[in-house]
Amino acid sequence: MEDMRPVSVAARFSGVREATQLLVADLGVEDMVIQSMPDVSPTKWHLAHTTWFWETFLLRSQLAGYREYSGEFNYLFNSYYNGIGARHARSERGLLSRPTLAEVMAYRAHVDEAMSRLLMLDHIAENTAIQDLVELGLAHEQQHQELILTDIKHVLSRHPFAPAAFATPTDPGITADDGPCGWVEFDGGVVETGTDGGRFHFDNEGPKHQSILTPFALADRLVSNRDYRAFIEDGGYRTAGLWLSDGWAKVQAQGWAAPLYWRDGDGGPEIFTLHGQQSLDLDAPVVHLSYYEASAFAEWSGARLPDEREWEVGASTRRSVDGRFCSPGRSAHPGATPMHRSAGAGLRQVFGDAWEWTRSAYSPYPRYRPAPGAVGEYNGKFMCGQFVLRGGSCATQPGHVRPSYRNFFPPEARWQFSGLRLAKDI
Repeated sequence: MEDMRPVSVAARFSGVREATQLLVADLGVEDMVIQSMPDVSPTKWHLAHTTWFWETFLLRSQLAGYREYSGEFNYLFNSYYNGIGARHARSERGLLSRPTLAEVMAYRAHVDEAMSRLLMLDHIAENTAIQDLVELGLAHEQQHQELILTDIKHVLSRHPFAPAAFATPTDPGITADDGPCGWVEFDGGVVETGTDGGRFHFDNEGPKHQSILTPFALADRLVSNRDYRAFIEDGGYRTAGLWLSDGWAKVQAQGWAAPLYWRDGDGGPEIFTLHGQQSLDLDAPVVHLSYYEASAFAEWSGARLPDEREWEVGASTRRSVDGRFCSPGRSAHPGATPMHRSAGAGLRQVFGDAWEWTRSAYSPYPRYRPAPGAVGEYNGKFMCGQFVLRGGSCATQPGHVRPSYRNFFPPEARWQFSGLRLAKDI
């Protein structure tokens, strides 16, 4: 009989920390110290920063007699919290040869031991504010688990021989859908999106609020590599009229001609993955697109990107948050689009596989207020110049996302597992 007892917060903390360790177990020391571009952080830095978060926001204030591991780490591993103090430049994280990886691992062990003591204290279980901080810390570390994967992928992609980060697992085969996408229609009207309570959520997911949507339709699957190759072959990267002005400038300046990691192989198109160089699966979702590329493809298709509220309405029709997420023994790359099981099956690939660009600027919901103190810098101060993505990816941890979850990146970002689903007015 299945054990239905709730998992203790101490056990969940231990599980999340162990999951981080498992992600890096096959990486070498040299892999974990490289920074291949300003947006990428070395694996070693992620391991230290997630540890710094627990030390800074919980241990220093909540565990009597806690001994700080190193006074220098508050400067080296603060990411962007002005309320905490000065910090090392993000673009120079790869220059930090010290502390060594071994010392970072010792730092993790020091903090983990202290956290295990803290989470056993009676007053922790009874303090809602502290419990909320613990939940935030768990979600924060899961976000960095995904960043570890996307960042090491970019690092290894710069190697001339395209080495694999992980061995290629054997995934169970599926019957792939290589046909055109279908459309699922929605009536629109007054809709309620966002969330107010219940299980943990980030502050940018609320408050719950109402808005009016005109009738719309969402594609029943993600855009595939096959779809996107047709866009390329039709001159998509050479047709200025398809692109937003800033996007066309990026195409010209950066020489974009295909998604990041697409390469020409001797036997046909290939793609660099966390499992090394592989043949391009035309039935799999296209990923590593910027917002500009997603927008241009939608324009070429005679469609558009969805509003994030439309996406959430569509996602809320799903009974469960299931999909291809990060999991031991599973490929760390999107999988082929599954066939419909039956007529009217609705939206597919809603969660996992690829983050879906929306046309919605990342901005606060009505009545949104950031939390007080340094922790309030987590989301609110980034609500400018970025676009919302929804749904999670093959690098996202299971159980991390939900219909209201809002990811966000600047429109030129390509190194995440970002793809798209088409939308249209009806």
